[in-house]
Amino acid sequence: MKEIFRRPRYFSIGQDKERKDTRGQKTERDFPDDIWTKCSRCNELLYVRELENNLRVCQKCGYHFRLSSGERIEHLTDPDTFAEEGEGILPLDPIGFESLGQRYGARLEETRAKTGLSDALVYGTARIEDVPAVVAVTDFRFFGGSMGSVYGEKLARAAELAVERKAGLVTVSSSGGARMQEGIFSLMQMAKTTAAMAGLSEARLPHISIMADPCTGGVTASYASSADVVISEPGALIGFAGPRVIEQTIKQKLPPDFQTAEFLLKHGMLDMVVPRRELKLTVGRLLRLYQGQA
Repeated sequence: MKEIFRRPRYFSIGQDKERKDTRGQKTERDFPDDIWTKCSRCNELLYVRELENNLRVCQKCGYHFRLSSGERIEHLTDPDTFAEEGEGILPLDPIGFESLGQRYGARLEETRAKTGLSDALVYGTARIEDVPAVVAVTDFRFFGGSMGSVYGEKLARAAELAVERKAGLVTVSSSGGARMQEGIFSLMQMAKTTAAMAGLSEARLPHISIMADPCTGGVTASYASSADVVISEPGALIGFAGPRVIEQTIKQKLPPDFQTAEFLLKHGMLDMVVPRRELKLTVGRLLRLYQGQA
């Protein structure tokens, strides 16, 4: 579980450049590694420590940087309350997929070693604002957070665990959609996960869905949208197909803010757009309200 909480590397000023003095002699780098990072939206240089203290939200323009599953769990749940489940469930290569001479199984091994994750979804029990909950978080670093057979199985088990514990389910989805390397097995997860959410509804337990940047494809089209409350962070990319495909299909130019969280809120596809700093408090209040603890 500790592997989940490894910090990602950041862009460093002077990482590949050395400073020269007036005599042309090479000297030490301007800054040590991992001190500065650049905002993807406003291109401002940000001090990494200040960025992390601000929950990885740009102090200049409010851009919400993507989080790993470990960082997301750390920010969303009460300290030292998360207990992971289903760590031993590992994906296989059911259709023998191969691309550019590389087998899917080999890529899985490489990605596990690189990220420290067994698959794109991490789930377990936790407390949010002292309210018991089951939390399931997608990590975009693992095959773009794509939903394969293990992803679907873990999410279904998370829903079953919530029913067993009589607790609400909180999902955080950041995904490129179905995992094409598993073919029809990945597409079946859309129905499987949606059915699992129906079990929560029958038990009169809440499902709170948080769509994080980006949330697209089959994840958006299935369980992430079928929740009691659907939330997003500001500026998140949310959609099914890409803008180019949609424009070619409908033969119309799309609005500039199309597929942003704010656009979806305006058109009734989201219930709330909540800044990251307020997310934990908001989810805690919702869990209390739905479970009669307010």
